[in-house]
Amino acid sequence: MHCTFEHPLNERFRTFLRLEHLFEKARYFLPQEHPWATRVAIESLLDIVSITSRADVKNELIKELDRNGATLTRIASQPGVDPDALGRVMGQLERAQSDLMRLTGPIGQTAREDEFLKGIAQRNSIPGGTCSFDLPSFHYWLIQPMEARERRFAAWMQDVAPVETAIRLVLSLARDSARPRRVVAEAGFFQEALNIQAPAQLVRVTLNDGQAVFPEVSGHKSRFSIRFLTPEAGGRPVQSREDVDFTLTCCVF
Repeated sequence: MHCTFEHPLNERFRTFLRLEHLFEKARYFLPQEHPWATRVAIESLLDIVSITSRADVKNELIKELDRNGATLTRIASQPGVDPDALGRVMGQLERAQSDLMRLTGPIGQTAREDEFLKGIAQRNSIPGGTCSFDLPSFHYWLIQPMEARERRFAAWMQDVAPVETAIRLVLSLARDSARPRRVVAEAGFFQEALNIQAPAQLVRVTLNDGQAVFPEVSGHKSRFSIRFLTPEAGGRPVQSREDVDFTLTCCVF
C-alpha cells in the first residue's frame, strides 16, 4: 500500500490540480442517490465555476496541449518510440484542443448564468446558508428522482466537460513523463536543483504504508525542498529526526 503526495511547481499546474480534485469530487458524489451526496456535487461544481471565472483556464490549457504536442513531435523519431501509441496520444491532444476551441463562450457559462445555481452560490458562503428554510427550491430539487437531478447536472457540465478531459490528459502525460526513483531524506529533509532548460511541472512523493510522516514541499522551477513531518496530537507537526526513504518523481514533460 502506497500514498502519493503531489506538489505543483508553477501556477498553471496548481490550477489544473485543483480543478482535477474538484472534478473527481463531483464525479464521485454525483451518482450517489442521497441528497447529501448531490449537495457535495453541487458545491464542487460551484467551486469549478468560481476557479474558471477567475483564471484564464481555457487559454492555459490550449497552450499546454500545444506544448505537449510539440514535445511529442520532437521525440517521434527517437529509438524505442512506439509510433502507434504516439499516434493515439497525438490524436487525443488534437481532439482535446479542438473541443476547447469550439467553446464559444466562457468556461462554465451555462452554470454561471443559471438563476437556480446563482441562488445556491449566494447562500453557500454563509455557514448553514443552504438549509431547507433558506432555500426551499433547492430542498425541493434535492428530493426529486435521481434521473432528473443527473439530467440537470449534465446540462450544467456541458461547457465544462472539455476542460475536465483536457486536464486529465495533461496531468496524465506529466505524471507518466519520468521514472520514479528511490531517495533518502536525511533527518527528514531533502532538496534538489532542477534543470531550468527542461522545467518540471510537478513533484510526486510516494511513501510506503506504515511510514508515520507526511511531506511538506516547497519549490519553484529551479529548486525544491521536502520536509517530512510527524503529526503531533494537539500540537504542530515536527520534522522527523529519522532518515526517510521515499520514492520521488520529478515530472518533466
